Amino acid sequence: MGNYRHRHNIIADILEVVSSDAKKTQIMFKANLSYKVLMKYLSEILEASLISFERERQCYTLTNKGHDFLNAYKNYCKMNKHLEKRLNCVITTRKVLDELCPDS
Repeated sequence: MGNYRHRHNIIADILEVVSSDAKKTQIMFKANLSYKVLMKYLSEILEASLISFERERQCYTLTNKGHDFLNAYKNYCKMNKHLEKRLNCVITTRKVLDELCPDS
């Protein structure tokens, strides 16, 4: 079975691509999405005002709200990585303690 990305990861990937202004094809390839999935998320992201579409240049751009989402997502990922490291350390320490003092 493949690895699936969470909804927030996909949105963040799209916003990252759009942060440099992008057309649909660029977003689709750089965010590694099928056309069907891209259209679903573009609709949601446009409705949430995270991106806007510039008709003159025929491309998507990141809004201030989109910048805020992307920054919050990046901070969340950093904190989550830090917590995972600490959790792994706690689990490892617990295993060592269990081995040193096993249940009877």
